[in-house]
Amino acid sequence: MTTHALETQQGQRFEFGKNWLRFLQVLNEERIVEAEKSLCAMLESASLAGKSFLDVGSGSGLFSLAAMRLGAAKVHSFDYDPQSVACTLELKRRYFPAAERWTIEAGSVLDAAFLARLGQFDIVYSWGVLHHTGNMRQALENVAPLVAVGGKLFIAIYNNQGAASRRWKAVKIIYNQGGAWRLLVCAVFIPYFIIRGLGGDLLRMRNPFSRYRDYKKSRGMSLVYDWFDWLGGYPFEVAKAEEIFDYYRGKGFTLVKLKTCAGSPGNNEFVLQKGAEGAAPPVQFC
Repeated sequence: MTTHALETQQGQRFEFGKNWLRFLQVLNEERIVEAEKSLCAMLESASLAGKSFLDVGSGSGLFSLAAMRLGAAKVHSFDYDPQSVACTLELKRRYFPAAERWTIEAGSVLDAAFLARLGQFDIVYSWGVLHHTGNMRQALENVAPLVAVGGKLFIAIYNNQGAASRRWKAVKIIYNQGGAWRLLVCAVFIPYFIIRGLGGDLLRMRNPFSRYRDYKKSRGMSLVYDWFDWLGGYPFEVAKAEEIFDYYRGKGFTLVKLKTCAGSPGNNEFVLQKGAEGAAPPVQFC
């Protein structure tokens, strides 16, 4: 039995890949275009022509696909979860079956020997991954050498909400015990998400169905599958935005763009440039 399978069986890890396999059933051109838009917006570039792109924890493979469609000269994708690797391979099969510039493999961002043979990339992308490794600090350290001088590191890390984050961690631990515990968590929180959203929509006099229809504009994602990702996403670590900023500043990176979620349970997004000087970053609020 693989380490990943053993960790999943013992309730130490959520099956992210299984959730991504379901997501691929709803993936369409509109979602792919939204993923491309979000990537271009944060990287402040209309294309990735001539750039090398490393997708650390490729998940569904959607953003590796986006990088390919944006003209990246080289895309390398890897993930610790075998089913996530399978998802990424499936997207390559669908859209770029013969492309030698897109390579995909299984690997861990905590495996220094594995990372050492990858080389350096113009863009290293890891959205919502490093806090799910079980050792976020080491993962943050390990991705830094993968960025070429002048290149960009684009990461998203869960916002530290203090006590609220600790409560959510407890929920995730319960969910990953499986069986009746998983059903209990879903029975409590899925209705909570629906009712909370409905209440907010009614207060704003907004069509409640638009919440689900428009969510794809958020990086091409699916609200329902993101709910399961949130409830089950374990291991789970968090950080304050300033902690990430200070950590990478000490490693020679300059923050060039920041998008926060203003205290919500979501991700703070960072684009950091290696060995470059930049002005104060523009800040966007979710």
